[in-house]
Amino acid sequence: MLDPRTLRRDPEEVARRLARRGHVLDLNLLADFERSRRDLQMRTETLQSERNQTSKAIGLARARGEDSAPMVEAMSNLRVRLDAAKQELTRVQAEYNEFLLHIPNIPSEEVPVGETDADNKELWRVGEPRNFEFPPRDHMAVGGALIDPEAAVRVTGSRFSVFYDELARLHRALIQFMIDIHVTHHGYREVYVPYIVNEDTMRGTGQLPKFEEDLFRVASDAKFYLIPTAEVPVTNLIKDQILDDASVPLKFVCHTPCFRREAGSAGRDTHGLIRQHQFEKVELVQIVRPSESWDALEELTGHAETVLKELELPYRAVDLCGGDLGFAAARTIDLEVWLPGSQAYREISSCSNFLDFQARRARIRWRNPETGRPEPAHTLNGSGLAIGRTMIAVMENFQQADGSVRMPPALRPYMRDLEYIL
Repeated sequence: MLDPRTLRRDPEEVARRLARRGHVLDLNLLADFERSRRDLQMRTETLQSERNQTSKAIGLARARGEDSAPMVEAMSNLRVRLDAAKQELTRVQAEYNEFLLHIPNIPSEEVPVGETDADNKELWRVGEPRNFEFPPRDHMAVGGALIDPEAAVRVTGSRFSVFYDELARLHRALIQFMIDIHVTHHGYREVYVPYIVNEDTMRGTGQLPKFEEDLFRVASDAKFYLIPTAEVPVTNLIKDQILDDASVPLKFVCHTPCFRREAGSAGRDTHGLIRQHQFEKVELVQIVRPSESWDALEELTGHAETVLKELELPYRAVDLCGGDLGFAAARTIDLEVWLPGSQAYREISSCSNFLDFQARRARIRWRNPETGRPEPAHTLNGSGLAIGRTMIAVMENFQQADGSVRMPPALRPYMRDLEYIL
């Protein structure tokens, strides 16, 4: 959520910067809310002052033995008017808060101008795509019978998958490999979290109300949702808390399944495992001091890169343009791995700095030692990495002419020291 003071101070500047991401801020509606809120606040304060003065006058009149009945009647009328003003102020404030929840984060000035992913800016590349001596196959051809989407259709439906034998082991090995790197080498604290969260938790990280149609809701009397990413429960572990300065930064790593309807992606990536309703990620979350979040974004991106480097996978980093930026992010750097089967770079990690946007929604605060006052912390997250897409990248980049797949040396201890699978 944006700081309301920023909106009040310079709404035109906020509108200008939000336009870079394709969001049109309704300045007239914003002005109406602010005017109504201010008028009702003044009316409430005036009525409270009149009530207090009348109460004192009644006390003095009674002490002097004078008739206080007219003032008592006036007090009763004041209470009715004050209650009505308070109720109206509460209603306007609730509508204003709902309006704020639909406003995305302000993009950083570094974010490239653009409308689609075609306008994203490449920052750097690491590694060179392999020159194959045979036509490279995509992951579905490489995996063969060990990938069984038909079984998943029988069990559940489309855009789910079943893995067998060595591919199921490879999937599990990648999870353990990534977590070990982030805990042992990068200093993250491993955490296990629920896969079902409540509405307030979804709202805290910005999934609600914006992305309701992309979420899987659990049928029950209360509003519960399957998580679309570990970012949601992990970030909200700190909601409603004030962090001492000595306790930050906080760095969590978490493996979870992720559940997404992909409502806005009809017809895209229907072949293979690229876009599934259920997939798994190892997620990195950091909660930091406001002055340190841009350095933290660089650090977190480097942590995700380490996995790609250890696996010897060619990749590139791109700066997302305004039109491709996620709702809550101020800036996002995507890591895209090279996939020979499609002859393209595909996203495998998105590393984002949300500044204080999520912290305001989730009420995550840090006590500034210089002032002694709590203020919103800054939150970041990134995939370290997406498991299914990493498995695809390993299968496609290390496929052999005989149909086998060579295991990267760093991964072999997690694969019973096998050099080849399939």
